[in-house]
Amino acid sequence: MLGFDRKAARYVWTAALVVLLIALVYLVRQTLFVFVLAILFAYLLSPLVNLLDRFLPTRTRTPALALSYVIFVGLVVLFGTQIATRVAQQARQLAKDLPAQMEKWEQPSPDLSPATNKFRRDLLDRIRKQITEGPNDLLANVAQAGMKVVTLATDLIYVVIVPILAFFFLKDGRMMREHVLELVDDGPPRALLDDLMADINVLLAHYMRALVLLSLAAFAAFSIAFSIMGVPYSVLLAAMGGLLEFIPMLGPLTAGILIVALSALSGAPVVGVVIFLLAFRVCQDYILSPHLMGQGVQLHPLLVLFGVFAGAEIAGIAGAFLSVPTLALVRIFYLRIRKAHVSGQMRPAEPVRP
Repeated sequence: MLGFDRKAARYVWTAALVVLLIALVYLVRQTLFVFVLAILFAYLLSPLVNLLDRFLPTRTRTPALALSYVIFVGLVVLFGTQIATRVAQQARQLAKDLPAQMEKWEQPSPDLSPATNKFRRDLLDRIRKQITEGPNDLLANVAQAGMKVVTLATDLIYVVIVPILAFFFLKDGRMMREHVLELVDDGPPRALLDDLMADINVLLAHYMRALVLLSLAAFAAFSIAFSIMGVPYSVLLAAMGGLLEFIPMLGPLTAGILIVALSALSGAPVVGVVIFLLAFRVCQDYILSPHLMGQGVQLHPLLVLFGVFAGAEIAGIAGAFLSVPTLALVRIFYLRIRKAHVSGQMRPAEPVRP
């Protein structure tokens, strides 16, 4: 009547609600990111909590949670006193030695061709120009990419609130899951929601475990190999490579370029460093990473690259970090819903005839 279509009105209303939901998510994106960090931190501590909960003769998980936090804080303090101090010392030494190393490397070598010497000189001039004349542009780009994340990381209140939120997620996670399931009536939709939540739980657990272990593996391998090869600033380079493992694909690539560049400037065996980095990436990407990730994260490299670039453009470092689990979650939703449609679980039940 009067050109009013109820079906079209429902579609418009649904689209308006989706747009409103996206707008609300954007407005509270910082708070949501804090909660996401708390959830990931909870998954990081979950194996230790479950292990301690099996051996402690208590009816609640609180003692296991408290002991897990004590162990985690102890490891952080141990890392800070043993490794972070050396990283800071080597970083200061690198900042002191870098100008002299660049001048030394700029001198023409009789063993190289004139074209190679010219390329080295032009490359160093470009690097020096970026360092001396364009720091504001570089800092502006870095700030635009990660200002909000750095602010969250350096703000004491968020450093405190993330473990507190993770404590509640670990303590009441099962109860929260049951409450969410109770919102859906018994039947195929509830079974689908249960399967989705189980898949998400496995995905996040595998992803966080894999990230931490891959980062530790990179740090250990880099520090040992660089120490054996006599590469200066070995602990600093190893720490940089381990931290950049948390950013999929682009992080290891950036770490490799920086390590090779600093090795060349410091007179380290560049060929040996390159061979080691290539061999390590083969072992890391084709042996260790698929084994740790399990079956939860199965994404094509092109899709991962798209997600990393898109996430960095949308939310800086936080977006790049969360791009892979977000794409994996979308994949899980698609596969589960598609499977439910194929099996007929999402179809409305036929009315019972009298």
